[in-house]
Amino acid sequence: MARQLDYHTIREIFTRFQEADPEPKGELDHVNAYTLVVAVALSAQATDAGVNKATKALFEIADTPQKMLDLGEDGVIEHIKTIGLYRNKAKNVIKLSRMLVEEYGGEVPNSRAALESLPGVGRKTANVVLNMWWHYPAQAVDTHIYRVGNRTGICPGKDVVAVERAIEDHIPVDFQQHAHHWLILHGRYTCVARKPKCPACLIRDLCQFEDKTQ
Repeated sequence: MARQLDYHTIREIFTRFQEADPEPKGELDHVNAYTLVVAVALSAQATDAGVNKATKALFEIADTPQKMLDLGEDGVIEHIKTIGLYRNKAKNVIKLSRMLVEEYGGEVPNSRAALESLPGVGRKTANVVLNMWWHYPAQAVDTHIYRVGNRTGICPGKDVVAVERAIEDHIPVDFQQHAHHWLILHGRYTCVARKPKCPACLIRDLCQFEDKTQ
């Protein structure tokens, strides 16, 4: 684990991220808050591209909790069976849809606690939805952010909650809204797990990773 970078270094890092990509976007396709919840829940142990391929036709016919319930668990399975753990995920999609209809009038709640009460929705999923749909600066820490945070020193922590807290505590407020997207994209395409692309990295000179590739 790298040591925590100082304020000025972190500000320079995110200034570069912002200049390179002023409006970073999540890569999961969705049409409303409900389909975003479903897409993020389906993305566990799956790629965004794989989820988008599976949900394209699904969301055309079931873009509300009630429509999903009408489709039924078997119908959901038919659409998402190319995704890992699809049977359990289909079960959770139906359960969360029923809960939204029965307890929230078919609307997606916008508090972290209420979102986390939905079957198949954890803290990371809740934070993604709060950030992407309601533009609240919640930090959804996935494996990419955990790796980048600890490798670079931007937001080191022994677990995802500690990394989330490090982001909130150390990254300047004006970068908080897009922070997790910049970090995810950096980890997905540049600071990859096995052989990071250090020569192409725009923060190489500021990063504390000792085993930089040539």
